[in-house]
Amino acid sequence: MSVPENAEGLAKTEKSSGKKGLSFQRLRDNRLAPRIGAGILGGLLVMYAISWYWSREPAAFDVVEEAATVASVQNPKELPLGYAYSSTLIKIAETLLHKPGGFLMNDVFPPSVFLDNIPNWELGALIALRDATTALRNNIARSQTQSQEDPDLAKGEPFLYFDSRSWQLPSSESEYEKGVESLEAYRERIRKRDANFYARADNLRQYLEVLEKRLGDYSNRLSASTADPADRLGEAGSGEGHATNSEERHSDLGRTPWMKLDDRFYEARGYTWAAMHVLKAIEFDFRDILGNKTAIVSLQQILRELENSQKSTLSPVILNGSGFGLFANYSLTLANYIARANAATIDLRSLLQQG
Repeated sequence: MSVPENAEGLAKTEKSSGKKGLSFQRLRDNRLAPRIGAGILGGLLVMYAISWYWSREPAAFDVVEEAATVASVQNPKELPLGYAYSSTLIKIAETLLHKPGGFLMNDVFPPSVFLDNIPNWELGALIALRDATTALRNNIARSQTQSQEDPDLAKGEPFLYFDSRSWQLPSSESEYEKGVESLEAYRERIRKRDANFYARADNLRQYLEVLEKRLGDYSNRLSASTADPADRLGEAGSGEGHATNSEERHSDLGRTPWMKLDDRFYEARGYTWAAMHVLKAIEFDFRDILGNKTAIVSLQQILRELENSQKSTLSPVILNGSGFGLFANYSLTLANYIARANAATIDLRSLLQQG
């Protein structure tokens, strides 16, 4: 009789132990689920904080002060001709590469892969940097069309045109760093008076012509945020010389897609940010020719409009209401500033063309 009783007691013990194990497992699972949820939520909050920090647009800088600091001079008038211009190009490139988060256009990992505002800002600033560097290589650093180009600029400029989406070897950052090194070599030769920088009216006009077209393009694309496609087609159809290719007409005259509104807005902001600094450097290095042509006022008008284009946005998203609607239209506001800067650029180029 003792054996069955012991067996029955052992079975009861095992059954009781099984119930306790199952209860403990359930309790542990119930505690684990909130911890997993809290961990996921915490991770999302951290990614959001990083994304917000990386998405802030870089602040403006004083181009003359930056050049004087690098050259270690107290009086900016002691700076060699072209030192401010080359220092500005280098500072713009370094801002793109070393701002919070670094260069984000080619990132393929979170959280930067989910960002689109600051990468489009980078694209605009990169285009402005390329325009100014090309103008320096092809025009400003050469005395005439058949003169020899500067070796450092000839070496460095192509690096800045490398694919901005490349994240594998070679990466965009590594190629742009090589371009910066060449610009630094040119700037050092400027300091030693061993490099050329011709602050002439014809050289400046070449750059302003490119700037004029860029500003006109951005103004047109931003204005398309509220345009009625039928109205724009009607406007383009009147007059001579309008486009005949249906694909070009659709891309140029159609309303901006809703998902592209902020992309175009931030690309234009990036371009005007970089162009504003380039023009401030031009104001300093070309001050003699601008004074002789009484063109300082026109240049300062451009700068005022570009500075206004950099005002902070109060909304966390880009609002694009109708022209006279309840909500503001950020794209139209920016387009207005850019259009005014474009008009002043045309006036400035006309002044420089006069004898």
